Amino acid sequence: MPSIPCDLDIACAASLKPIADIARRIGIQDDELEFYGRYKAKVGLEILDRLNGSPTGKLVAVTAIPPTPLGEGKSVTAIGLGQSLASIGKKVCNTCRQPSQGPTFGIKGGAAVGGYSQVVPMDDFNLHLTGDFHAVTSAQNLCAAMADASYLHGNPLNLDPFNITWRRAIDVNDRVLRDIVIGLDGKANGYPRETGFDITSACETMAILALATSLDDLRHRLGRAVVGFNKEGKPVTAEDLKAAGAMTFLLRDAIRPNLMQTVENTPVLVHCGPFGNVAHGNNSILANKVALKLAVYVVTEAGFGADMGFEKLVNITCRQGNLKLAAALVVCTVRALKMHGGVGKIVAGKPLPLELIQENIPALERPLEVLGTAICIVRSVGIPVVVAVNRFETDTDNELQFLADRAMEMGADGAVISDVFARGSAGGQDLAEAVVKAADKPSTMRFLYPDAMSIKEKIRTLATSVYGADEVEYLSEAERKIKLFTNLGFGHLPICMAKTHLSCSHDPEKKGVPKGYKFPIRDVRLSAGAGFLYPLAGEMMTMPGLGSSPAAVRVDLDEKGLPKGLF
Repeated sequence: MPSIPCDLDIACAASLKPIADIARRIGIQDDELEFYGRYKAKVGLEILDRLNGSPTGKLVAVTAIPPTPLGEGKSVTAIGLGQSLASIGKKVCNTCRQPSQGPTFGIKGGAAVGGYSQVVPMDDFNLHLTGDFHAVTSAQNLCAAMADASYLHGNPLNLDPFNITWRRAIDVNDRVLRDIVIGLDGKANGYPRETGFDITSACETMAILALATSLDDLRHRLGRAVVGFNKEGKPVTAEDLKAAGAMTFLLRDAIRPNLMQTVENTPVLVHCGPFGNVAHGNNSILANKVALKLAVYVVTEAGFGADMGFEKLVNITCRQGNLKLAAALVVCTVRALKMHGGVGKIVAGKPLPLELIQENIPALERPLEVLGTAICIVRSVGIPVVVAVNRFETDTDNELQFLADRAMEMGADGAVISDVFARGSAGGQDLAEAVVKAADKPSTMRFLYPDAMSIKEKIRTLATSVYGADEVEYLSEAERKIKLFTNLGFGHLPICMAKTHLSCSHDPEKKGVPKGYKFPIRDVRLSAGAGFLYPLAGEMMTMPGLGSSPAAVRVDLDEKGLPKGLF
């Protein structure tokens, strides 16, 4: 196999078209764009009024089996599928999240996907883009500052300083900020209390932005966000603080999706960036709504596996945005299934162990249930499913075909070997045909639970039907919070489970499809503005940390001012 240039070299060699040309080709008018240079632009929400009577396209979700720490090419497959659909004559638009600078400068490196299925310009995509993350960070921190100021200046809302739940945010992996004490060195600096930072992708303001359906809805959601509780135990909101108006003002540009392009000049709407393990892990409702009015097929990526971002796409994003999925694509890889079967240990930053890259079809037999579970999760919501077996250069044809054949036996509507990393659209045309065939089948998407179901019943439904647990175990703090939120009228909200993405269970060490275990809930938190409850299963953190040799050490500019080491 010929060597493939590095992602950055491919991105720099791509022949980009002016973003105005990309917009016109997909049906966006010039006066609906605000340009940020030649190759990126914001799309005004007024486009939804103009296209209100237009047909609505078919939404296709790209998900995966639980990945290795390196990822399995789900983002690459999503972008490659979009390029491939265009290459077979379909009008298509991708939608995806904006990368967080946490992973970009942490373990994973750049997240513009890779090979010949990328979003470009990759340096803009990975870094500041049009400033949305900065706006979210500013709005989150303004609200936090106003809560502390309100307490300091007479505490008119009777805030309980030990029950202020709104945390600050920063888009950097900075572990020392997870749990901090503020207000030290005298009254002029506020009052001492414990608090902390979340990474911007995991903060509630990001979730609110991603789930808002209009500017008015954004304002309403920000207003109802609970920042803490008063001394009588009643919730205090951003509206009570009079912070919601200024927060909306900070986000008035960020609410508009960003238009970019792939290396093959197909359109991509990039918007928001919630993490898939501690947040709901999907790009914005608005980006999907705009794309569905512009294209016949819209390819959206859900964070992490079918048990994570896909489940949340259905039960949170589609529920709140009145969206319907036509089909889903499950990405699997030889190496991930071998890992789930107990062969080899994958450590980020280290070469793959030899046993993972040698042909070993028997090693794929037992962990096939991992793929079967992902297929079943998609089928449980009533939509067709196609399996993409994503090719890595160390895979053998026998192994790849074995997985494709077995996927069909397990009930997939199609199973295709994907080579979009190395070949772009040419490596995904069979996959595109399979997805079109699946999306054209009749389907009726359904939710896994109704709004009226109790909090515990919703958690149990997810734990038993998605994560494979026998029962749920609640710690005392979780029991207290469930009772509190039910009494406050939040029991109708959907569940956004915060758990590891490396296993179907709560424990990253439980590979394969764990069975016969208790699913532990140690706490339940409220995101009233976003409109969900998020239980914490196992040990989850909302602020990652940098390793001993993070990706940031390799990032620089060359003598011409061009990026290097970004991926």
